[in-house]
Amino acid sequence: MDMAEKPTAEENQITAALRCVGLACGIVIGLGVYGVLQERIMSEPYGEEVFKTSVFLVFCNRTAAIVFAVIMVAAKGESYKATVPLWKYLAVSLSNVAATWCQYEALKYVSFPVQMLGKSFKMMPVMLWGIAISGQKYKLMDWGIAAGVTGGVTAFLLTGDIKSKHADKGSSVYGLLLLLCFLACDGFTSTFQEKLFKEHKTSKYNQMLYVNSSSCVVSLATLLASGGATTALGFIGRHPTFLMDASLLSASAVTGQFFIYSLVKEFGALVLAATMNMRQVLSILTSYVLYAHPISILQILALCLVFASLFYKSYLSYLKGKEPKSAGPKDVAPQKVGGDPEEVQQLKAPEIELGEPRK
Repeated sequence: MDMAEKPTAEENQITAALRCVGLACGIVIGLGVYGVLQERIMSEPYGEEVFKTSVFLVFCNRTAAIVFAVIMVAAKGESYKATVPLWKYLAVSLSNVAATWCQYEALKYVSFPVQMLGKSFKMMPVMLWGIAISGQKYKLMDWGIAAGVTGGVTAFLLTGDIKSKHADKGSSVYGLLLLLCFLACDGFTSTFQEKLFKEHKTSKYNQMLYVNSSSCVVSLATLLASGGATTALGFIGRHPTFLMDASLLSASAVTGQFFIYSLVKEFGALVLAATMNMRQVLSILTSYVLYAHPISILQILALCLVFASLFYKSYLSYLKGKEPKSAGPKDVAPQKVGGDPEEVQQLKAPEIELGEPRK
């Protein structure tokens, strides 16, 4: 090839930048659609009925994730054999299903912005679980950022209306309790998953396949034991559009996972963390526009505090990434990238920490 025909370094940078933007947009759009549909299904009525069997959505999403994992294992040429004792996968699955159920149920009682913002609150539970399970240590700055996020979320909850539009008066307290359960279960899930990555050297796709398979069995057993399967099928019969919404919900979650994997592989954890922060901002704004949630001036200020803390964390990680790496031990950054168990199922591998990868 003629030297003049070869792309220049500047052209390569432009191409990489465009690809990065494209993958980031895929995440924002995919998970944005997921958020809109999540709120539509769980908090808006179909006719005069509201869908109540949230574990059915867990089953649908886990089934879609299994299909995705099977395809990725085949594409990567990996083994389908379990590389971790099955009881450990089951432990992750139980906490994962519990976390997902809690976040869906919470939408019956609190607004989507509250649910979405509440997920930022999980920095503190993740840090506490990390100390309890793995003996991790955190810097004072990490605790300060977590306190800023926690304080902002708390201020948001205390300074305005937070209940779902169709919830009964006073039921938002129950919704907040569900969010606390979600944070506890999700914090355990991510921390225990990370422990599996470190101890058993399992691949992301192998863990994703087995954890989702276990979760699918758990959610199906719950549906059959509680009679939820019959209730969900009856609801589908009365409101066929629900099935389309549920299918799109699962498809958008898996689509988001695909773009997340691609972005992490090509551009690293920091770019993903910034993308997920931006996605969170846009999802909250979209919910306010589409569903007309009330908001006070103090809540707007609280939102600014939360996202300023999160973006400052990304900025510190960017500066840390530019420093020469030392051979000594590193402290662990507290914030996991990604969103809830549906958006980023089993993606919390060590290489996609917001801070530096663990050795």
